[in-house]
Amino acid sequence: MGAMRRWRKARLVGRTLLAAAALCLLCFTSLSGAAPITAVPQKSGIDATLMGIYFLNAKSGWAVGSGGVIVRTTDGGKRWKAASSATNVQLSGVFFADAVHGWAVGANGTLLHSRDGGEKWEPQTSGTQSSLYGVFFLSPAQGWAVGSAGTILQTEDGGRHWTDQTSRTNATLYAVQFLDQRNGKAVGALGTILSTEDGGRTWLAQETQSSATFFDVFFVDPLNGWVVGNAGAMFQTLNGGAQWVDRSLPCAGSCSRLTDLLRVRFIDGKAGWVVGERGTIFRTTDAGFNWVLQEHPTKASLFGLSFPAAGQGWAVGERGTILQITADR
Repeated sequence: MGAMRRWRKARLVGRTLLAAAALCLLCFTSLSGAAPITAVPQKSGIDATLMGIYFLNAKSGWAVGSGGVIVRTTDGGKRWKAASSATNVQLSGVFFADAVHGWAVGANGTLLHSRDGGEKWEPQTSGTQSSLYGVFFLSPAQGWAVGSAGTILQTEDGGRHWTDQTSRTNATLYAVQFLDQRNGKAVGALGTILSTEDGGRTWLAQETQSSATFFDVFFVDPLNGWVVGNAGAMFQTLNGGAQWVDRSLPCAGSCSRLTDLLRVRFIDGKAGWVVGERGTIFRTTDAGFNWVLQEHPTKASLFGLSFPAAGQGWAVGERGTILQITADR
């Protein structure tokens, strides 16, 4: 009986926190004490659309995009160098498990692997022709990739073998994140949010009562997470996804239509970033109670976002755009 009372109390606390979050009004004016950001374009040397970016630390980063483009930096973006991918398909996601082991995913089931920090890339057999959009690795051995038609692939040996996991959906999946070997989330079209507690052997849908296309997911810890998507869609959970609160962003300023939000990242429990269409950058310093639209000159849509350290990140997008974002906390 004691355990049952504790469970009921925990559930009541969770509902109270969710109700408080739901009552919060989104703010688009400057936060008190929040310093302005700087978003400085870096010279990528390419005109291709960049779809994904990943920084392992403040110096080492990789970006991928249309036409099989892969570029890398080892000096924090002062210089970007092209790498041969041996493909011309669109690459949508990139992830490095450590300084040498990395993966890129793209159209037609494309899976590329690097074993030398991104200088050389070689194909891996995915076993699918479905386009792949998101990739995530917990270690150089264990990782997941997601894509169209509900595709979820998993590897336990660094990608030498990929197995298909049952997602129970045909919706396109755009992003995947794991917090540990058992607990992960994947998101996609038609309001799809999938959750697993057994490493992906079983995926269960979580309810948002939304038909939005979710392009990205990010959990700060097992309880606190965010998803973002088209037409300003933004949802927050405080209890691991058992309940999701609609925090969608309305039109700000003089916008004529709602902006698609494409990537979300949090540095810690309070500091977070969202990027999207037409150069949109939102920032929060109070755990998402207020989101501030950041002013900067770049109007290219931003498809990728990576923050390896507090106050220092990169975003990528159309026409080879690479922005270095810095902000005081």
